[in-house]
Amino acid sequence: YARQFLGRMEKPDVDYIEGLSPAISIDQKGPSKNPRSTVGTVTEVYDYLRLLFARVGHPHCPKCGREITTQTVQQIVDAVHNLPEGSRIMIMAPLIRDRKGEYQQVFMDLRKAGYVRVRIDGEIHDLSEEFQLDKNKKHSIEAVVDRLVVGQGERQRSADSVETALKLGAGVVLVSIIDGEELLFSEHFACVYDSISLGEITPRAFSFNSPHGACPECSGLGVKLEIDPELVIPNRELSIAERAIRPWQFQSWYFYQLDSLARNYDFSLNTPIKNLTEKQLNLLLYGEEGEWHRHRSRFGRVREYFTGFEGVIPRMGRLYRDTESENSRADIERYMVSTPCPVCQGKRLKPESLAVTIGGRNIMDVGEMSVVHELEWVSEIGDKVLSEREKLIAREILKEIQSRLGFLKDVGLEYLTIDRASATLSGGEAQRIRLATQIGSGLMGVLYICDEPTVGLHPADDARLINTLKRLRDLGNTILIVEHDEAMMRAADHIIDMGPGAGEHGGKIVATGTLADIMASQESITGQYLSGTRQIPVPSRRRPGNGGEIVVRGARQNNLKDIEVRIPLGKFVCVTGVSGSGKSTLIDGILYRKLAQVFYRSRERAGECDEIIGMEHVDKVVNIDQSPIGRTPRSNPATYTGIFTPIREFFATVPEARMRGYALGRFSFNVKGGRCEACRGEGFIQIEMQFLPDVTVPCEVCQGQRYNREALEIRFKDKNIAEVLDMTVEKALAFFTNFPKVRNKLQTLRDVGLGYIHLGQPAPTLSGGEAQRVKLATELSRRATGRTLYILDEPTTGLSFEDVAALLIVLQRLVEAGNTVVVIEHHLDVIKNADYIIDLGPGAGELGGYVVATGTPEEITQVKSSATGQYLGRVLPKDVAPALTG
Repeated sequence: YARQFLGRMEKPDVDYIEGLSPAISIDQKGPSKNPRSTVGTVTEVYDYLRLLFARVGHPHCPKCGREITTQTVQQIVDAVHNLPEGSRIMIMAPLIRDRKGEYQQVFMDLRKAGYVRVRIDGEIHDLSEEFQLDKNKKHSIEAVVDRLVVGQGERQRSADSVETALKLGAGVVLVSIIDGEELLFSEHFACVYDSISLGEITPRAFSFNSPHGACPECSGLGVKLEIDPELVIPNRELSIAERAIRPWQFQSWYFYQLDSLARNYDFSLNTPIKNLTEKQLNLLLYGEEGEWHRHRSRFGRVREYFTGFEGVIPRMGRLYRDTESENSRADIERYMVSTPCPVCQGKRLKPESLAVTIGGRNIMDVGEMSVVHELEWVSEIGDKVLSEREKLIAREILKEIQSRLGFLKDVGLEYLTIDRASATLSGGEAQRIRLATQIGSGLMGVLYICDEPTVGLHPADDARLINTLKRLRDLGNTILIVEHDEAMMRAADHIIDMGPGAGEHGGKIVATGTLADIMASQESITGQYLSGTRQIPVPSRRRPGNGGEIVVRGARQNNLKDIEVRIPLGKFVCVTGVSGSGKSTLIDGILYRKLAQVFYRSRERAGECDEIIGMEHVDKVVNIDQSPIGRTPRSNPATYTGIFTPIREFFATVPEARMRGYALGRFSFNVKGGRCEACRGEGFIQIEMQFLPDVTVPCEVCQGQRYNREALEIRFKDKNIAEVLDMTVEKALAFFTNFPKVRNKLQTLRDVGLGYIHLGQPAPTLSGGEAQRVKLATELSRRATGRTLYILDEPTTGLSFEDVAALLIVLQRLVEAGNTVVVIEHHLDVIKNADYIIDLGPGAGELGGYVVATGTPEEITQVKSSATGQYLGRVLPKDVAPALTG
């Protein structure tokens, strides 16, 4: 039964494995896209915080802010007798608090129960009196249970009176000191002043995934989708008649409404939006007051209409709520953005849960702290805030929290906040979080397999990660790492170098042993780079650029500190800095998104900044990231790069194909005609095995070739379409050498180091680095304008030293054509090849977000506060002048 819930894995194609211990793989798969997943939930830090607040948190009233405590009869009596001896007090039972009414029945019930006095709105009345309350005014009524003088002999009497008052006042008792203050006690978790009950405080009360803790407005997500006016009217230079309102459909009914509105409020449909007054624009977006009416025709058809003008945004919101069409809903969502929930202000929890505090902070205040600050907070409350009893309760919980936060710090993630959504993490950050979680488990005798844990890590952070892995090794575990990072290789106890090439040219063990053994190997290219006999050279000059620049002013998204950044054009620009310093926020979140809005009318919202100057100097922006080139096996390098279409054209022009009347579609495996219908062009069939892993077997009809017999009978240069798709890029380059239409694109694929991949290789089998290079090759093969801005985020991911050298040649070629290349990178061999560096920092998270240094690599090394500069100085020649340009 349990097997059906476990992951299913294919059996490895291996004859024999000896000495295999239990294995845990920490791979580079992307972070969870679940909006409820956060750094805290993944690492279990938030689970321990929930337990901590449930056990030692101090509840407060979410309305008045008073602390709420529960008291037993004994505790209430003790509090009464702690008053100065001789104090004259009244013990009362609160019955009505600030509510309108006459309450004659309440007075009758008190008389029947034998009570003599009652306090109404602060004044004592004898119940034998007749009095009439104003039913339209709010009143407070308390029954006087007893009047006594505090003294030793009155303890039993006061205890009986308190019990009676608690029973009559539904768990609340009021002790009024004559000519003094009043004390209110409750035996429930409730605010007696605002009549708010908190219920029992348990860990689930702090869970935003549970109805017991989640904010009812946003269901614990912390955000709500709202229609964004900037997306509704992206170009304010246009008028309404020129379709400035993007989602508005110009049907006659709406057009007449708009025309009527314009005439009533003195503007024209031909007036540019930017020239409308604020009142006119708000009227257009949010409408005017009116009423909904229902009209039934004589045929029984009911139609609703609005007497005022509904407004673009309210109308879209109504359609979004009322429609049953997923397509309509998806269309409207394109004009929506996530905004903080108006009730919980993005904190995800109910007001009652947020009113529980430790040291003046609620659980979400703690969640908003970075790992470093939360470690300080945990130490502070353990030393100064908690009482001795609370310390005893919280000791083990605090120890677990400190342990997990410490491991996050050790793997270079001290800048992350606990409430950070998992979906916003990079692949490298997500992997290091999983690594920290495994370290926290304290397992021994385990084989840990990590795939490039240094991705996204600055050289300054390498040492901490290496020490963490060594600590994991010293517990009695084996750490197997797939890695290209030089510092990691030098720290390894044993190295296995695979090669000598990639794809069909690899798959062999070139060298194995210690670092010295690898460096001594003549066959190992890796060893040659480690020993220094082979190097990636430093350019002999730094380009001066074309004189233009893009200036980002007042960048303040996330942790950026209102900075101004100048990006020179016509240069190879590297943006550097420690992990979490704000590089991706600046380049991807602000610069690229703003340019994409201008050039491609993108609806993605750009990060906050005052302005971006100089966009007129570029006519195109290309962001080459590591997202997959396709999600299904039907997508492959041939389809993505566009070479599959001319290949199919070649087959369609073969005399045999023309004689049979075959068109282009006959050679596609995605449509009926040429594909094998038994497997629908997949090439394989998946057989469900219930509780065993599903078995994938080649299609019996086409033998995994995807096409039917008729399509495979057509041969071009003695190869059928399936055999061409099975070629590597290198073989295909030789095959199509006389066909420039295909050859040029294949050449660029080989230039970026992808000569080993197959043309028809399913997209999901490509790594993130391979997918990025396929995109890069596709862009390279397009006609360059010489004014293109290329943006790449860590393009060296998954690349060896030799691959990095090949990539640099390609990037330099783009710049030589007059384009600008902006690369976010930690790899020192790439950084030392840049013409210009923008170094952010000096730290991560709140300690980052500043421009630390700008200039050539040689100039950066002179800046002592730059961590990048210090490491760069180790790889640059010592006899080079501080600034090489021209």
